[in-house]
Amino acid sequence: MPLARRLTLTDAVAIGLGSMIGAGVFAVWAPAIGVAGSGVFVALAIAAVVAYCNATSSAQLAAAHPVAGGTYAYARAEIGPWWGFVAGWSFVIGKIASCAAMAMTFAAYAAPEGWTVPVAVAAVVALAMVNCLGVTRTAMLTRVLVVCSLLGIAVAVGFGFGFGAGAITSAAPLPDATAYGVLQGAGLLFFAFAGYARIATMGEEVVDPARTIPRAIVVALGGAVVVYLLVAVAVVLVLGADAAESTAPLVDVLAAAGWPALTPIVRVAAAAASLGALLALLTGIGRTTLAMARESDVPRFLAKIDERHQVPQRAEIVIAIAVIAIVLVADLRDAIGFSSFGVLLYYLIANAAAFRQAGSARRYPRALQVLGALGCLLLVNTLPVLASLIGAAVVLLGVAYRLVRLRVSRS
Repeated sequence: MPLARRLTLTDAVAIGLGSMIGAGVFAVWAPAIGVAGSGVFVALAIAAVVAYCNATSSAQLAAAHPVAGGTYAYARAEIGPWWGFVAGWSFVIGKIASCAAMAMTFAAYAAPEGWTVPVAVAAVVALAMVNCLGVTRTAMLTRVLVVCSLLGIAVAVGFGFGFGAGAITSAAPLPDATAYGVLQGAGLLFFAFAGYARIATMGEEVVDPARTIPRAIVVALGGAVVVYLLVAVAVVLVLGADAAESTAPLVDVLAAAGWPALTPIVRVAAAAASLGALLALLTGIGRTTLAMARESDVPRFLAKIDERHQVPQRAEIVIAIAVIAIVLVADLRDAIGFSSFGVLLYYLIANAAAFRQAGSARRYPRALQVLGALGCLLLVNTLPVLASLIGAAVVLLGVAYRLVRLRVSRS
């Protein structure tokens, strides 16, 4: 049974923004500034360029293949089933880790002391239930959460710039940058930008996908880059080197600017942003899992679509269980590194698939796909070694599963 086409351009942009303007914009600055130092803006530019190259590849592929599954489906069609499987599996495992990171960040802002894990688990359960009720409800809630996030960011940036002159003049300068540190920072910031893929994975539910998806991806990414740049300027000018030690940079910006009474607004916005990203991520993983189940690359019982709500409820429930398991055992920084490994591998294959397209399917020059692929390879080599080793092991585990399944099906 196909999914229903109910998402408009506005819905698709909201889902993309909800994925990109998530917990990252509130939490990524400490680790990024800690490694990039005064090169944090160069790191942001590198992350944005790599993200743009990958986004245009995704847009080009989505226009030609308007089906659920994102690069899993595109790579299967353009360069073969094995490439599609590795892309889909990398996406699923990487984004399940992202979901755990979003849930933990939400709980860090919203939960009373000692209740972080239970609140994170409750958030996953609640949003999985929303997704099971239909994609229009997902899009509606995402819009609300995006607006709340942007309002909180506007308060922090506006008051930080407008009333933080004293803090700006007294902020300690950032440490000197190194080339490797800048690339590490770019890898962390890329994690925050990667949400535009949620739009492509929902290609089977978008109205007029050949026109809507490319436009939505570019618009959402452009908006996210502007927001991240404004936040970066505020954090660096007001906090300076202290930003590298801040667990809640935008809260500290308001405090340093002399407006601590407004910090609850930012905390609410950060919680809303985390929920928005978590909601969009759960939705995108569910659609990729659905596409993989249709091809038996994961158990076929996950391909069932609920007739009433027109969503893959079984896939949504299994994914929620996996996210909860990571929340119970993992650390936030480990989850981010593991997620970045899977996502960069996913986009590497997306660029390769887009490079293979020819004729009327081409919308962007091949140079962008080459640059995007090289960027993915470069950034993946800056990730923490442990995260890369665990990511590679899980990818190989998926490959082993598919080899066994193929052998069994042929015997």
